[in-house]
Amino acid sequence: MASEQEVAAVGKILVNPKQDLTTRFRALFTLRNVGGPEAIEWISQTFVDDSALLKHELAYCLGQMQDERAIPTLETVLKDITQEPMVRHEAGEALGAIGNLEVLDILKEYSEDPVIELMPVHSITPQPPWGTLFTTLTSANHKTPCMLSICPVQLKPRFICEEHTFPTCQWPSKVAETCQLAVRRLEWLISGGDQNGEEGTDGNPYCSVDPAPPAQRKTVPELRTQLLDESLPLFERYRAMFALRNLGTEEAVLALGDGLQCSSALFRHEIGYVLGQIQHPASIPQLQAALELDGENAMVRHECAEALGSIGKEECMKILERYRKDAERVVKESCEVALDMLEYENGTQFQYADGLLRLQGEQ
Repeated sequence: MASEQEVAAVGKILVNPKQDLTTRFRALFTLRNVGGPEAIEWISQTFVDDSALLKHELAYCLGQMQDERAIPTLETVLKDITQEPMVRHEAGEALGAIGNLEVLDILKEYSEDPVIELMPVHSITPQPPWGTLFTTLTSANHKTPCMLSICPVQLKPRFICEEHTFPTCQWPSKVAETCQLAVRRLEWLISGGDQNGEEGTDGNPYCSVDPAPPAQRKTVPELRTQLLDESLPLFERYRAMFALRNLGTEEAVLALGDGLQCSSALFRHEIGYVLGQIQHPASIPQLQAALELDGENAMVRHECAEALGSIGKEECMKILERYRKDAERVVKESCEVALDMLEYENGTQFQYADGLLRLQGEQ
């Protein structure tokens, strides 16, 4: 049991922007493990930082702690449109993870978040029957890049750039999609879905609070079909994702990796997250491809970088070293954190969240 003074000492490391980011991350996860109102207060204070990656992890940790005292902070972050989308998204997911029904109204409100997000053409793998149109638009020598959005209802591409007049439709923002998932999770809780687990599902071996429960037990090909079917609600596809994650076999890992080609950046980012949990080396080529993909969403690249750090193989280190100076700050910082995690995975350190141990070593 950590004392209030020890929690404060770790908290001061977390809020100090002069500390190395890797040290601050370890302090954050120490506070998450300690829990309690003082830990929540120190984590909440740090949302003024200028690192989107760190703030994203702050929200993630508050959600995993499942302490209702974090709700006011998370609601403030979700409402704050000056916060980066990946930070607001994580705040919405954290509110769903805590599981208090009092947040249902705000989650429903932000399920229609007004932010419009368009995606670069080259960040999507062409799929029939759109291949010809993709080729035409991406091979032309345009002054400005064409942008792509996918209609979530009709699943048809819509393009917009200054030189085209193709009709456009709005792609739900990461925040909107996240809040929609959180609403579905709360509705699932209301229906009693969490009572002693659902029959016919595999348990979660990772002790994480997930944005959706696993789907009922099926074959890997059946779960893969559900995972990749973009006509299904995102919640049902997430259920297939976590069922495959819980299986953890190489076949399941390869099926999950195929999800990195899907249209939703939020979905692709979650694929990277679960592959990092599984830590199976079979996922390295697909994670590497996503990290290296020109035009891929930074939030997806960040999650794939951290997944490579969790896997901890020598080839992962070489990949991460190449991108630790990436132009995207969130990717650069993710590679730094991932390399620190890789060092932990391959070293003799007792635990990653070692903030209290470091304090004892300084005394």
